[in-house]
Amino acid sequence: MNLIEVTLGIKISGTSIEYGLVNRMGEIVLEEAIKMRGNESAETLFERLHKQFSSSYKNFKDTYKLMGIGIAAPCANYHSGTVENSSNLNWVKVPVVEIAKKYWDVPIVITNDANASAIGELKYGNAKNFKNFIQITLGLGLGSGIVAEGNLLYGNEGFAGEIGHTIIERNGRHCGCGRKGCLETYVSTTGLVRTAIELLSKYNEDSLLREVPLNDLTDNLIFKAAEMGDSIANETFEVTGRIFGEALANTVAYFSPEAIILTEGLALAGDLIINPTIASMEKNLLSIFKGKVKILISGLPQGNAAILGASALIWHELHMHKVNIKLQTLEKTIV
Repeated sequence: MNLIEVTLGIKISGTSIEYGLVNRMGEIVLEEAIKMRGNESAETLFERLHKQFSSSYKNFKDTYKLMGIGIAAPCANYHSGTVENSSNLNWVKVPVVEIAKKYWDVPIVITNDANASAIGELKYGNAKNFKNFIQITLGLGLGSGIVAEGNLLYGNEGFAGEIGHTIIERNGRHCGCGRKGCLETYVSTTGLVRTAIELLSKYNEDSLLREVPLNDLTDNLIFKAAEMGDSIANETFEVTGRIFGEALANTVAYFSPEAIILTEGLALAGDLIINPTIASMEKNLLSIFKGKVKILISGLPQGNAAILGASALIWHELHMHKVNIKLQTLEKTIV
């Protein structure tokens, strides 16, 4: 009996670990999660994860074959297999891949959330026909994964693609990274709220947002108010889109992508953020790029994107390994 090949996609966040078995078609055949426990060590965490997964996987062993494991985590370094200086996890430098290999004897690879999301988009989403694109996650911060000629761009230290931490306003808003004026302090769900609060203090006109205590203001409330025609809420999206578009115009000059794909958070606001972003980007693009770069919403299903991205990461790695073996064999034959 031929077993169906699957990979295990693991998404680590500050509150939980989501994981799932995914086949080559991007279908999740097993999906579960465990909650984080305070300042739990990575060793203890993976021990619990392996125990729970093994208990579930025993019911699948006669049907599926585990080919490898992909892990997506904040501040993960693909080159070293570590998670470094992650405030969300309180991990300074943890050898995650090394720890995971104590429990699984299969290929294991790790990268940060945005990179995994980009590979997920390449394999399962709206980037199937692209070789050069940028995936941008618009959540509490701004994460990005850059795909060049079909491969993720990691850079020398493994941390390439930190578009969210490009400085777009000198001495601007304080960022969690310790600097000021980073793009993600303006273009993210938290950045949107900060902009709304600034506009509420700047203008005296009526707004539905004034009915909400500032500490309770959220991106979702701003979105709903904008849909109802609230001028302050709409201006918030216009300002955010203008800043985002300017930043993307610079990004296009660096990488010349076919498309920029948005996911999560602000991306769910649709045209409210996309329209002003496109207008601003096109206004600021070099003439050679005008009208040539698409801005799209992610094609990955909400809720499963993290697991699919982590799974796609290891599928991609396994594929590249096979390609390299074929090339090496060909070289030996030629010699």
